[in-house]
Amino acid sequence: MQFSEEVKATLWSLIDEMTLDLGRFTVNPDTDFKRKRKWDFQTLIKFIISMESQSLKNELHKYFGYTTDCPTNASFNQRRAQIKSEAFQYLFQKFTATYNTKSNLYKGYRLLACDGSDINIAHNPNDEETYFKVGTAKGFNQLHLNAMFDLLARIYTDAIIQPARNENEHKAFCDMVDRYASNDKTIFIIDRGYESYNNLAHVFEKGAFVLVRAKDINSSGILSGLKHLLPNRNEFDEEIEIILTRKGTNEVINHPEIYKCFHKKNRFDYIDIEDNPFYKMKLRILRFPISETEYECIITNISTKDFSTKEIKGLYAMRWGIETSFRELKYAVGLTSFHSKKREYIIQEIWARLLLYNFCEVITAHVSIQKCTEKHTYQINYTFAIHVCRYFISKMAEKSPPNVEALISKEILPVRPGRHDSRKVDHKKVVSFLYRVA
Repeated sequence: MQFSEEVKATLWSLIDEMTLDLGRFTVNPDTDFKRKRKWDFQTLIKFIISMESQSLKNELHKYFGYTTDCPTNASFNQRRAQIKSEAFQYLFQKFTATYNTKSNLYKGYRLLACDGSDINIAHNPNDEETYFKVGTAKGFNQLHLNAMFDLLARIYTDAIIQPARNENEHKAFCDMVDRYASNDKTIFIIDRGYESYNNLAHVFEKGAFVLVRAKDINSSGILSGLKHLLPNRNEFDEEIEIILTRKGTNEVINHPEIYKCFHKKNRFDYIDIEDNPFYKMKLRILRFPISETEYECIITNISTKDFSTKEIKGLYAMRWGIETSFRELKYAVGLTSFHSKKREYIIQEIWARLLLYNFCEVITAHVSIQKCTEKHTYQINYTFAIHVCRYFISKMAEKSPPNVEALISKEILPVRPGRHDSRKVDHKKVVSFLYRVA
């Protein structure tokens, strides 16, 4: 049996196991999925995982083979209303845990990046938690995806979905760090949107390591309040110790080289003014040039013995892997095109897309690439690989299963390092139900 078939069998067995406890995953446990119909629990889950960016009618006919007894749109919507979105979250977590046991390590460390991405959904002014209105223009609705991504295994390890108006990336990061369970030495790599003492402390309490890009010393970030502890030069790699507190006593005020006092409005989960008023932190601060006039700052607790300044720069550069994963998740897997306006159904599809992404990456990680020339290093065409894997789990593949590994290994692209392109920031609108790929 090929590895891709083993992965598929694992996913199918997890879905079968869920049927043994249907009441946990259905809205009305006493009645849902009790009668035998075209849509049983397993078929519905598999179909939602395999959905693309086409209209729902085309998706149904493509999945069931363009037969006259193909289920209708209405029957699908009636059945999906009986499943909780937590069913797909559970399946994502179980499948990911199955293939997340053997970590890919970098110098003995597991590298996890955390970031967030806005997801545009169908226009619905009645959904106050997701709706935004700017001036006289037509409003829009968004959800916010917070994700933890393994940079070396190239899979999502955890995620939290929030209504965009209630977006809180700091809380989401802390929650994912707190429930993270692994014996591997781990480095959490995050961008400057996550710069806060509380986020650092949650990682420290986990016994892990963090690497965060910080605002420069002359801005309003953490380093602006630590300038008196840092060298008076443009470049440095300095280790400092600071005691955080909310107390405003003379001892604290007169010794800024020891204490850092911050306002009670700034959240910090490990200080209690009565029982535990102080929290000690050891930080390593790096500042280095990225152009003739601009500097980058990094805050970490990684020792200089383990990683040099140059290696720290390389570690942060690897964080870009989560950005490229968002691109593949949205435009190759199809996170921009949903098949409902209801938030609950959209969340079902988000978890299904995350699961499909991991399913594809687990398989492609075991595909060997034959080197074609000496000029370039080659990589898999991940967009094509996702299409192959999606067909592989469709109902049609049961009649004529493809050679997944062979197909993926044939479609490769050269890696051309050193290429630069300015980032194009463009507001992406939700894909309308009327304008889907035929």
